[in-house]
Amino acid sequence: MGSANSADVDSADTPAIPDAGPQYLPSSVRGSVKILVTGPFGVGKTTLVGSLSEIAPLRTEETMTAASTGVDDLTGLDGKTSTTVALDFGRITLNSRLALYLFGTPGQQRFMPLWEDLSRGALGAIVMVDLRRPDESFEVLGRLEEQRIPFAVAVNTFPGTPSYPEEEVRASLDVLPDVPLLFCDARDRRQSYDLLIDFVDHLHRSSLLELRA
Repeated sequence: MGSANSADVDSADTPAIPDAGPQYLPSSVRGSVKILVTGPFGVGKTTLVGSLSEIAPLRTEETMTAASTGVDDLTGLDGKTSTTVALDFGRITLNSRLALYLFGTPGQQRFMPLWEDLSRGALGAIVMVDLRRPDESFEVLGRLEEQRIPFAVAVNTFPGTPSYPEEEVRASLDVLPDVPLLFCDARDRRQSYDLLIDFVDHLHRSSLLELRA
């Protein structure tokens, strides 16, 4: 199992978030904000949290063993040898008054009770998607809609990711036009930060619409 480490990531490797501050979030939000990074097994959730976190992220990964054979589908996941069994945790400080806490969820069905616990109190969720197997994202998307948690879909564009027009991606995932569809290589810190900015901006705009409703 991974261990927590409070040592800060080298600031030279961490791009600044331009204009990051409370203007991106509801005026009532101060202190810490909980964001889920979720999605099915093997889509890059742990990688995204690691790319975004300003601290060495807490990871709870275990080596996959023969016990997972026939349980965890490794199709298209050549080389994957570990899996998250509890959560990933990272932190991003936007300013002296506001920080984002990132909670990466396990992706397998058997960990859904833990997913339910982690989702409580979340302001929003980033749903990681692998376009080689979009159908595996349906359950998580459905749960977020049921719980009315605002979310964005983040397509992980690692090498070998198929390319489709946005309308085809939306249709394959059955997501509404007002759900942001974002793209990034989760291994790239700059792309990950750009995705986060777009997502937080979406949360801000969603909160304004709710206030006007």
